[in-house]
Amino acid sequence: MPLHTSLIGETTQARIHNADARWTMAYAAGINDYNPKYFDNRKQDLAVHPVFPVCLEWPSILDVRNLPANKTLSEEESARGVHASHDLHMFKPLQANGRYETSVQVIGCVPSAAGGRVIMRIDTREVGGALVAQTWQTSVYRDVPIEGRSRKPLADPPSWPEPAEAKNKVQAADFVRRSIPVGTGLGNVYTETARIFNPIHSDVAYAVAAGLPDIILHGTASLALSISALVDHLLDGASDRVTRLGGRFVGMVLMPNQLTMSVTNLDAQGCCFELKDQSEKMVIKQGFLQWK
Repeated sequence: MPLHTSLIGETTQARIHNADARWTMAYAAGINDYNPKYFDNRKQDLAVHPVFPVCLEWPSILDVRNLPANKTLSEEESARGVHASHDLHMFKPLQANGRYETSVQVIGCVPSAAGGRVIMRIDTREVGGALVAQTWQTSVYRDVPIEGRSRKPLADPPSWPEPAEAKNKVQAADFVRRSIPVGTGLGNVYTETARIFNPIHSDVAYAVAAGLPDIILHGTASLALSISALVDHLLDGASDRVTRLGGRFVGMVLMPNQLTMSVTNLDAQGCCFELKDQSEKMVIKQGFLQWK
């Protein structure tokens, strides 16, 4: 059965999470990011990797699949959903051992050449308090049509960051390209340390049955690897300066692999980047990181 436009406007119930230090440290270690700010728990304000909010978001994304208007999707069709774009806004840094609540609202459900596109806004707040992070995420359900009366999205997603004007650029110095190794087991490791279980990333039989050549690395893992390199080399590890990050996921990462991240544009408040695999195929395009 197809996706249905009645999904638009539906909202999941908030899920409450304890972002305990064991989890936040495991997340950073799982992507081989040993920034001491993520591990020195002698300090009460232990830092959290900027991409860690995806861990809190995942259960709520699964809740979208169980919304009443989404009961038309079969399990096989659900397995064809892929993460297409990610735009995370950080209003204040997450803290290890903080308590947060996360919910998702479906903003749009529109057709595309590749399949139905579901646009979601994911809000993470301090429990009973302020908005901490907001993600605009698009998923594409490959070859799954949409039925129902045509409805416009509830809102327009934020404009995608534009590269800096030439007059505002600063030199990227020697940080133009960076090689990022991806081990054979990273899909399984990331699954456990992020607590994001989607079997296309860790179960070969399931991935092949879903039409993939093998298990593939999570898009958020590829993004996190890139952001780690950028925070380390451009912000001296100061992840609390990050205000926005994201990119468009356009290629699969099979494992093992050797990724290459290239900074394409840099100024005093942010940069643009792209990520390619060892065959020079694009993995992330229009990637960006912004900071204060």
